[in-house]
Amino acid sequence: MSADDEKRIAAAAAAELVEDGMTVGLGTGSTVAHLLPAIAARGLTGIRCVATSVATEEQARGLGIPVEEFSKLERLDIAIDGADQVAPDGWLIKGGGAAHQREKVVAAAAGERFVVIADSSKPVEALRAPVPLELLAFGLASTLARLGDEVALRDVPPSPDRGVIADYGGEIGDPAALAARLEADPGVTSHGLFPASMVSEILIGAGDEVERSAPR
Repeated sequence: MSADDEKRIAAAAAAELVEDGMTVGLGTGSTVAHLLPAIAARGLTGIRCVATSVATEEQARGLGIPVEEFSKLERLDIAIDGADQVAPDGWLIKGGGAAHQREKVVAAAAGERFVVIADSSKPVEALRAPVPLELLAFGLASTLARLGDEVALRDVPPSPDRGVIADYGGEIGDPAALAARLEADPGVTSHGLFPASMVSEILIGAGDEVERSAPR
């Protein structure tokens, strides 16, 4: 079975978790592109959705899924998103699509129910570079000098919040320690390391089955 088929079955399983009247966070990327038609096909009523990227918002609205600005909702009932890498302990790397800051905000708003969907190529024995970063444009040269040669700018447009997208290419080792190091620099607004404590469930499409795990 292809990776695309595995993404589809993981997305379909996640769509079954969405119920009438829920507030829902929609992630970004190729796996979420399968999630949206699966949600639309369920014919749910009263759901309120927020999207982490313009691409997700446009696809969702085209399928008849209501999307609103994430300005008035204090919390979400569930958030569903993909991942670039999934470690055995549940730590993730996200941000290949350059929306990791909004993805992290939406995941945090879901509190107890952030669901990750992926194909069988995404689980890894240990997280490895690159780790996506979002940097302030203000003082960018100074930020890059502090971060050192292990960080390189990515040749992509700014993030939805006008941040500069870069990637950390060095050793990761302990992801919690690297996350703390990156967060300590005021020029780094977000990074693509997502702790296992943030993740409630991981759904991996493996062949024609869905493997489920709960890092918390």
